[in-house]
Amino acid sequence: MSDLTSISASRRENVGKGAARAARRAGVIPGVVYGAGSDPISVGIQELQLNRLIKQTGFFSQLFQLDIAGDKMNVLARDLQLHPVTDRAMHVDFLRVAANSSVTLSVPAAFINEDECPGLREGGILNVVRYDIEISCRPNAIPEQIEVDLTGFQVGDSIHISSVTLPPGVEVTITDRDFTIATIAAPTKVVETANEASSESDGAESSDEGEESSED
Repeated sequence: MSDLTSISASRRENVGKGAARAARRAGVIPGVVYGAGSDPISVGIQELQLNRLIKQTGFFSQLFQLDIAGDKMNVLARDLQLHPVTDRAMHVDFLRVAANSSVTLSVPAAFINEDECPGLREGGILNVVRYDIEISCRPNAIPEQIEVDLTGFQVGDSIHISSVTLPPGVEVTITDRDFTIATIAAPTKVVETANEASSESDGAESSDEGEESSED
């Protein structure tokens, strides 16, 4: 796990819709911190700081150190509310985590060794079924990504979670089946699909032309 990214926050004494709107007008995004058996804390985070963080990959799978006027705690981002029109951040929720606790979160799948994949070298296409994998682990063991090694896979192969080497201390939450992460699809399937779509389109155009002729 990489070094923790620190987030500076302030306590919000005034809560409610009116106080939240006033905070946003001042460039501060309201939020709440909860969990670990402690009372929730209403906080405010500078909008510019939060915008930088949410634009980075892995905002919801990264452990942060939240600094509330010197009171530091480790947290995970759990929810982010955006304005439906402008996509401006409106509210953020953080989950307080203890060092000895277990957390559940989704981390991105990273596909490696594409050059060592015979199926891709032969023109096959990597069809990703799961871009993220839900895992359970201690906060200090959260990986930035789960590496999926493509070495040796042929056209037509499916890549299951059983073929992935998980980092130490990390477990997947889905344990009742060997779920698929990706497949190596044959390129002809894409061509056939495109041809079928073209044929259907041509057929529809011919039908339309026939109807127009009959109306004439």
